[in-house]
Amino acid sequence: MQNFLSELAVLLSYPKNLIFLILRLILAYGFAAPALLKLNYLQETIVWFESMSIPLPKLATYLVSGIETIGIVLLVLGLFTRYVSVLLSFVMIGAILFVHIPNGFSVANNGMEIPLYYLLFLMMLASYGAGKYSLDRVFFKDGKDE
Repeated sequence: MQNFLSELAVLLSYPKNLIFLILRLILAYGFAAPALLKLNYLQETIVWFESMSIPLPKLATYLVSGIETIGIVLLVLGLFTRYVSVLLSFVMIGAILFVHIPNGFSVANNGMEIPLYYLLFLMMLASYGAGKYSLDRVFFKDGKDE
């Protein structure tokens, strides 16, 4: 019975790693449009951050834009996934607190539903890593015990 359970665990680990790859790619795609908007309209983003009373709006704009842009690349590659997921999680927490929470939960009202899902998915990546189909696995043997 023990051998059967071990073989079953190995068999079920393959879809898990494919799911982590798809998750990383979907998150990167989801961050792409907002990151490009912030990069293309830095001054407008600073003004927008000021209007929401975000502390140090200029610094926050550059930090958020940089984290999102670098995060997209690193998520696609699966490189430094745990670290970038934590940084992007902080961005999502900020988005929830400053932008979305006043609008409630529903995505229909620009609520916190989507950023909350992103936060949960990022926490999964921060906890479990990028999976076998990643550069983390190649360079750092992250998840070698799977």
